[in-house]
Order: sequence, then structure tokens, then C-alpha cells
Amino acid sequence: MASPNSYKLSCSIPGHEMDVRGLSAAFFPDGAFVSVSRDRTGRVWVPNASPDRGFTEMHCMTGHQNFVSCVCIIAPSDTYPRGLIATGGNDHNICVFTLDQPQPLFTLKGHKNTVCTLSSGKFGTLLSGSWDTTAKVWLNEKCMMTLQGHTAAVWAVVILPEQGLMLSGSADKTIKLWKAGRCEKTFTGHEDCVRGLAVVSDMEFFSCSNDTSIRRWLVTGECVQVYYSHTNYIYSLAVFPNGQDFVSTGEDRTLRIWKQGECQQTIRLPAQSVWCCCILPNGDIAVGASDGLIRVFTEVEDRMASPQDLQAFEDELSKTTIDPKTGDLGDIKMEDLPGRDHLDEPGNRDGQTRLIKEGQKVEAYQWSVADSRWMKIGDVVGGSNQQTSKKVNYEGKEYDFVFTIDINEGGPSMKLPYNVTDDPWLTAHNFLQKNELSPMFLDQVANFIIENTKGHTLGAAPPSAADPFTGKATGSTSCIDTQSCGGAYSSAASRQTSTNIYFPKTDGVTFEQANATQIMAKLRELNGGAPGEYRLSEEVLGSLEKLLVSVCDPCASEQPTTEQISLLWKTSHWPEDIVFPVLDILRLAVRHPQVNESLCGGDADDGVALCNHLLSLMKPQARPANQMLALRTLCNCFSGWRGRALLLAQREAVLSRAADLCSVCNKNIHIALATLVLNYAGSLHGQPDLEAKAQCLSVASAALESVQDKEAVFRLLVALGTTVASDQTAQDLAKSLGVTSQIAKYTSVTDPAKVGECCQLVLKELQ
Repeated sequence: MASPNSYKLSCSIPGHEMDVRGLSAAFFPDGAFVSVSRDRTGRVWVPNASPDRGFTEMHCMTGHQNFVSCVCIIAPSDTYPRGLIATGGNDHNICVFTLDQPQPLFTLKGHKNTVCTLSSGKFGTLLSGSWDTTAKVWLNEKCMMTLQGHTAAVWAVVILPEQGLMLSGSADKTIKLWKAGRCEKTFTGHEDCVRGLAVVSDMEFFSCSNDTSIRRWLVTGECVQVYYSHTNYIYSLAVFPNGQDFVSTGEDRTLRIWKQGECQQTIRLPAQSVWCCCILPNGDIAVGASDGLIRVFTEVEDRMASPQDLQAFEDELSKTTIDPKTGDLGDIKMEDLPGRDHLDEPGNRDGQTRLIKEGQKVEAYQWSVADSRWMKIGDVVGGSNQQTSKKVNYEGKEYDFVFTIDINEGGPSMKLPYNVTDDPWLTAHNFLQKNELSPMFLDQVANFIIENTKGHTLGAAPPSAADPFTGKATGSTSCIDTQSCGGAYSSAASRQTSTNIYFPKTDGVTFEQANATQIMAKLRELNGGAPGEYRLSEEVLGSLEKLLVSVCDPCASEQPTTEQISLLWKTSHWPEDIVFPVLDILRLAVRHPQVNESLCGGDADDGVALCNHLLSLMKPQARPANQMLALRTLCNCFSGWRGRALLLAQREAVLSRAADLCSVCNKNIHIALATLVLNYAGSLHGQPDLEAKAQCLSVASAALESVQDKEAVFRLLVALGTTVASDQTAQDLAKSLGVTSQIAKYTSVTDPAKVGECCQLVLKELQ
């Protein structure tokens, strides 16, 4: 009889023809789960009716053109009350299925390499990670944002349950924390690829790595615990509902159950790679492995397999071969090994291994606490006792095979080392990455490895092989105002928040205040000390002054001339330490229809040149006065249809650069930044461009993390309100980014009253 807290096999589920790479428990039917495999399919499994054990395939999902590597379940919604299934594959696509149809409901395209990890969040948000080094956020069939920052494949992603936080783990050995599309923190500590992530709570998560460790982190950055027990790559993690205990699987052929911070049980499988695991609603554990089988383990005696099936599982395990390099067996010297009587002495921990000499063989045994006995887990091959092994040395390591690959006739050769215990697809991927080759060759190389190592045992001599490619064998003092957004936004302490006078705001907010006399005085002062090649003649100064007067005085009889506009554009390229009064003139001038037409779009290239010049003045290391005036100039461009069209076309670059200024400690910059976001939100209101709205929400959310000035906060709230007003999809996205909890603190602000009132109205939209 099993001990109370030990897991035993419940059932083995055949059906897949190749490695099972992903598992996820489903919301419907009760007790069901989904698996995906290298055989290009996904399958929905439902539990058999009691008293039968096991699972039956409900249906098989197809749609990927290559192997399927990950799966997650999207929570039920009003539209899809049973939830949806998302799968990612080597064809670079994400397929989304209902639970009762074999063909995809829709396909998400955008990644440039294998999609190897997926996670779902609230409101239908989906997060994906790829070998293309990026993660992407999807909503309603569209990519909302791309998370860039990793330098190698993104192997793991998760969405935290609250606060709009997302995590990504990469082969660059780091984990990144994202909020509203921006990297907030990078976690370092792992010494090799991060392969898996799992949520503990709003504030904690687990990670696992090729470095054989599991780490527990706080989202604030601290690693609070490191767990060791695995002896090879760890591929997956799953957390029990109590948020403390968890399970892990890896390349050491094991499933390990962790309770109270300790590895309490080790279950070895008769397959080299135990790729994935998930915890079913009843507490059972499903695992998928390289032999194509899904196995379910339970600690409930009534659900355990029959004695005959348990014995068959043990017999299968005992017949496997073990390569010492892939486990915890150490260096083996046959002459020093004890005999079978060594097994009469009990082990001191679950999963402990012992080797014995049995004739001319080396056998491996594992101690089972549950059964109080040693269980045979396989025959050891390839150790120093195996004198027949013929290894090939390459870059200081021994391999079973080292293939010579020629990409082009007469070109340099490349070496592809491989051990028969390795994963051919991962080896092929690493080979292509190392040699900067196209991922399109992945299937070709992997199949070459499989074909040319078929039938070979550990330590076999390299055969002659056909090359997979060739077939051969082998800051401004004149302008520091913090003006409000116009007359409609004056003090409103006596108004009721049931009347929304704040948003949507679709007319552009501009920076109008100016003192032409002060601007020209500063310009003349700086011109006197300008380097010779930049010094302006009195004629040019007079021309700029006339331009300034004509754009500041609505009753002016003179209109800006082409020559004046050209002089302004040329002078705006003065050295950065003296250019700010010219930028002030530019900021005022672009409000004039003629200047707006000329600089923003008289010629398409002119508009792009203006935009790029302003963005260059907004770099994080640039002078604060220039940053502020460049932002204000962009805001004022929205006063004309040409400027608005230009900025909508350049939206991604402009808002990305503006977002870089969120952390600058300058309230005038923050107000200008908030105004720019507001103008974009107004221009996009009523438009179907959800990706653009997502960027507005992302930048507004990021800015609210650091902005303190109440006017800037107010404008950001108006921008949020304008973006989500009467747009359910934008509302769902805002909620998924954690905007609701982020702005709730402003509801009680009464000075100025407009902040609290506007905040309450935004929250009302997001209910």
C-alpha cells in the first residue's frame, strides 16, 4: 500500500506519434486537458466515466504546418463560454481553437521563428514567446505590442494575475518583468537558459533553467530561494493551488514533486526528455515526454493504476538504458561497484540512486520511499566500463557524432556535434543560431540528424552521412508654462461626476503661450556667442522675427513666406546647446496652416525629416529644454490636418521615443508628454486601429508610474478615457494592463478636483 503522500502512475495515454511538448488543463469538460506534439497535432482528452480509469481523446486539432511546441487555455468569455485553446508552433504561427472543432478558429501571425511558449491573462489577453527573441501581446486576433529586449530565444512567458505585469524568460539567462509594454526590471542569477516560469502569486513566481536550478523570486527583484535536485536541464514547472508546492520535469528523465520547499518524491520515466507537466483540477499530475506518451500520476489510491499496469510501468523503466552524462550517476568504474547485496541496505531519501555490478552489466536502482524498496531504473551504458565506446572529441567535449556540414560548394565547413541522448530539434536549432543560418533549415537539419543516427546506440562510431545541404557525404527660459487643456477644464469642484465633460476629447491640445520679445532677445544673445559658421546675419534674424510675429498674432496682415519657413528649418539645426529659442519659434510656427502644410507634408520627405529631427532632440541623454520643446512642437503639429496625418503615420516611432522620457524628472516634460498621448488618443477615437490604441494605453500607463504633477496626471487620465470610451476591446486591453488598479489612487484627489472627477469617470468606463 502506498504511503499517504506519494504519487503513483494512474494511466498512460497513447495517441501522439512524436514528443509531447505541451500540456494544459482545460476549463471544459470537467477534468479535461489538452496536449500538443511534434506530430503537428493537439488533442483534447476527457476523463473516462467512473469507475474506469484513464482518458479518451475527444478530438484531434490540426492546422499547424510543422511541429506544435506549446499550448495554453484562454479563459471562458461571453462569446466563448467554454474557453479557447491557443497553440504555438515551429511554423511561427499561433492557432486558436474552440474546444469542439478540429480546425483553427483563427491564426495569429507575426513571429519570425518558432513560437515556443504561451500564457493567457484576463479579458482574453494572450502572451507569446518565440525563438525570434521577442514576446508579443495579442488581443482579439491582433498583436497589441511587441516586447523587445532579450538577446536570445524567449523560452518562457507568464502573465501575472494582477497589476498588468508580464514575465519573459530567455536563453540569454535573464528574466524580464514588463508593464504596459516596457521592461521594468531584469532578473539575473540563472547561469544558463531560462526554460520555464510559473506564477506563485501576484508578487512571486518560480523559474527553472538549463543550469538545473529552480528559483523563487519576488517581482521586486529578490531571489528568495534556490532549489536543487534535478541533475540536467529543467524544462517545465507547475504550481499546486496552494501556491507553495509544485512539480518540475526535465532532461534527467524525472518528474519531481516539491512540498514545503523540499523535493519529496522523484518519479523516473522510461523516456529521456520529460518535456512538460500540468496539474489537473483533481490534483493529479499529467506529464508529456519524448516517447510520445502522456502519463498521469495520482496520490489517490482509487485512481492508481492496477497492480499489473504498475508492474508493467516498472518493467519498462528497468529496461531503459542510461547515459551517465545525462544523469546523476557520476563517473563509473565497474571494478569499484558493489554487487546486488548493496541493495539490502535501505536508501535515505526518495529518488536516491545506486549502481551495482551484475555480471558484465551496470544496473541503476532508485530508492522509493513509497514502497520502501529499490526499483531498477535501467542499465547504464557509455560509462568508463564500456570499453567499446568510440567518442569524437570536439571543442573539449566528447560526442557520439560530429558531422561536417557544407552549406555552399567550396565554402567553409561547419561542425555539428550530437549525442544520441540529445534532442535533435534543439540541437538543430542551436546549430542554426550559432552559425547564423536561416531557421527555415530547421526541419532539414533535424531530419538529417534523426536519419543519420537511426539505430545507433550510445557510444557508436559516427557513420558516413549525406550533408543535409549539399547531399554529399561527409531646457527654454522663454517658455515654461504649464497651461491647462483649455477652458472646458477649469476648476469644477461643484460639478457632479455623472456629467462627463472631460472625454472623449478629439480636438488637439496645443501649447499657445508665448512672449515673442523674450524669445527674440534670447535668440540674439545666443547668436552673439554662436560659432562662426552658425552665426546669423541681422537680415536672417529680422526674417525670423517677422515669422514669429506673423504666427503669434492672428490679426497679422503678413503671412509666413517660403523663405522664412526655409530659414526656420535650417536654423532649427543649430548646436543643441543654443537651439532652444529657435525650437520655441518652431513650436509656435507649426500651428500656422501654411507652416504646418509646408513642414509636415508639403513633401512627404519633409514631414519625415521634421519628425526625425524632433525625435533626435528627444533622446534620453538630450538637453531637457530641447526635449520639452520638441514634445510641444509635436503636440502643436496636431493643429493642422497635415501635421496630424504625419504624426499618425509616424506614431510608433514618436510614442516609443516619448515613452523613453517617462522617467525624466521634469514636470514640464511630463505635461508635454501627457499632451502628446492625449492628442494621439483624440485622433484615434472612433477608429478601428486597436494596435495604435494599445500603444497609447501602454505609454499612458508607463507615464503614470513616474509622473507626479497633477496637470500631467489629468491629461493622461483624459487620454485613457478618450481611448477606452465606447470601445469594449480597448477597455478590455486597458484592464489587462492593470490600468484600473493603477489609477484608483486618484479618485480621492480634490486639488484640483478635475483629477478625481476624471479618474472616477475612467473607472466607470472600465467597469
